[in-house]
Amino acid sequence: MYKLVFLTGTRADYGKLKSIMQFCEKDRSFEVYVYVTGMHLRKEYGQTADEIKKDGYKNIIINEDYTVTDKMDENAALTILSFSKFVRKINPDLIIIHGDRTEPLAGAAVGVLNNIKVAHIEGGEVSGTADEFMRHAVTKLSSYHFVANDEAKFRVLQLGEKEDNVFVIGSPDIDIMLSESLPALKGIKAKYSMNFDKYAICIYHPVTTDNDTAKKAENLVNALEKSKRNYIVIKPNNDINNDIICEKFDRLKGNKNFLFYDSLPFEIFLTLLKNAEFIIGNSSAGVREACVYGVPAIDLGTRQNRRYNSQILKNIIHTEETIENILAAINNTNEHRFYSKYFGNGNSAIQFCKAIKNRLAKNENVQKVFVDLEVTSKSIANYINEVCY
Repeated sequence: MYKLVFLTGTRADYGKLKSIMQFCEKDRSFEVYVYVTGMHLRKEYGQTADEIKKDGYKNIIINEDYTVTDKMDENAALTILSFSKFVRKINPDLIIIHGDRTEPLAGAAVGVLNNIKVAHIEGGEVSGTADEFMRHAVTKLSSYHFVANDEAKFRVLQLGEKEDNVFVIGSPDIDIMLSESLPALKGIKAKYSMNFDKYAICIYHPVTTDNDTAKKAENLVNALEKSKRNYIVIKPNNDINNDIICEKFDRLKGNKNFLFYDSLPFEIFLTLLKNAEFIIGNSSAGVREACVYGVPAIDLGTRQNRRYNSQILKNIIHTEETIENILAAINNTNEHRFYSKYFGNGNSAIQFCKAIKNRLAKNENVQKVFVDLEVTSKSIANYINEVCY
């Protein structure tokens, strides 16, 4: 039996990891531990650790040593300190992390420095903000890479990773998105006092490398108000300047066209997304999950820069944060109802478990070797155009 530790620090990465966690927990080859930290522990973000507890994993570890902070570097340091104690205690065979934030960076560092293999889910992607740097850093610290598509795979190979350790499995959250067990919209509206017949979803996060957050957030708030549509607004993540965004949205509280939530359980969010007129903001949900349901997505600013190809994901409208541009995009959403299976078919968990069993059974050394990729810039461009697109 192999010991697997899943590290989750945000509502977003939990949604990505959940299908794999549940599948591995049912497999007798694995002993699964779920280590909960970060935003999950904060009341102002919905205390989402409680939602993880409700999902009934046998071994849930809440990071009691974690101190609430809005500083990303402190979050990373605190996670390393607490997570390393736990890892040394149980000595797992594999640490599993997702994405590009401080928690996976901390988890990968703990794995490397304790000679434990690390599996990274959804590396090899590009975007804006500090997430871009951290994602590629996590790739270099990880042993195995589970990517969403061939384009991401090729980027991981460019970073010098061995092709045998890179697996294209799609986005794991699609397993849940395409399941038949999502809650009904009617029940959700009753439970959360949502009286809208039609609505859009807004999620707007800080851009950590941007110095103009206040003006852009204000433009978004003004545009949403002018649009006269109904909006479900979900609180931004805890990156620096999130307080500025929250302050701008505060003046809309009490407006009958807006409902505000600190967080929503993943399956409930999926049902709301599936039935939304569109999603607007800069969340990865707009450039990933929305296309699975064919929901138009208005992508604002630079946070998801280069994260998608608009020729493939035709449901996405990109624009900058000016009032005029945002209103024009909102009025054009009906022209962007396109579906895509670019990120998988809903069988990521099965593929993950199969690959991990195979690799762990080989009992490989954790030492990695940089693999030189003998290609020119032109051949890279040709590969992406011909194979990926």
